[in-house]
Formats: sequence, C-alpha cells, structure tokens
Amino acid sequence: MAEEGDDEPTGDDLEAVTAAVLTASRVLVAISARSLAAAEDRVTLPQFRMLLVVGQGETKLVTLADRLGVNPSTAMRMADRLAVAGLMKREVNPHNRRETLLRLTDNGRRIVDEVTARRKKEITAILTRMPAAQRRALIVAMREFNDAAGEPPARIAFPLGWPGPSS
Repeated sequence: MAEEGDDEPTGDDLEAVTAAVLTASRVLVAISARSLAAAEDRVTLPQFRMLLVVGQGETKLVTLADRLGVNPSTAMRMADRLAVAGLMKREVNPHNRRETLLRLTDNGRRIVDEVTARRKKEITAILTRMPAAQRRALIVAMREFNDAAGEPPARIAFPLGWPGPSS
C-alpha cells in the first residue's frame, strides 16, 4: 500500500481500485439500463448517449462524432434517425455553411430529463445508505476520475460545505 502522503499508487492499490471501479461500473450500467427501459421504444442506448451529448448545448456534427468516438458519417446517420423521430434538429451553421449544428427538440429534452431523473432517483437511493463522510470522499474521487477520463461535469448544485467544483 502507498504510504501516507504518497500520491503514487502501488500495483496492489491499482488492482484494488480497478476492481472497485469495475464493480461500480456494473452497478451503474444496470441503473442505466433500467432507467432507459421506459424510453426503449423511442431510443436505443447509443441514441440516448447522443441525446445526452447534444443536450449539453448546440453541437457541431464533427464535435459530436469525436465525443462519441464514431465517424462523422455514423454520427450523421444517427442524427438523421433522431431528427426523423422528432428528438433532434439538424441545421446548417449560418456562420459556416459546411457545418451541421445539432440541438435537441422539446421531445428530445423531455426524454433526456425523464431518463436522467430515473437514474438520479436510483443513485440517490444507493447513496443515502452511505455515511455522509464517505459521500463527500466519493465526490472528490469521482471528480478526479471523471477529469482523468475527460468527461465534463454534470450541472448540479453542491450543498454548503460539500466539495464543489471550485474546491
């Protein structure tokens, strides 16, 4: 194990952390699947991920493809299907006519909000079974994990005294 103050994890630490994160990922995947179940007749998991990314703000098609790790042509086909379903709008960028801009429709926003609310409810139920000190430590650890993965933070308000984005 690493000594107090030592920031470099040992091989054993990495094994333990990796095992813990793999277990947590199984929990989170199960929560994601259950939360999406009610919307499955409208969107697939990859389509929902696209809606989540576009839901963060108007997005260029090329940027979206990069964020999803797919080819622009694949992103375009997915966006076309979501546009036909009335969940996303595709528009030509008025400042650069070679670019396509994507944004959610009200129905697309509704799906994202509903699925996210179901996920939040289930995750909150799990977190309430943890001591407050462990929840605060989890905020810091998950923020570091997400930063290392390059994932932008969710937009939430932190209670007074909890480690927020500027802590």
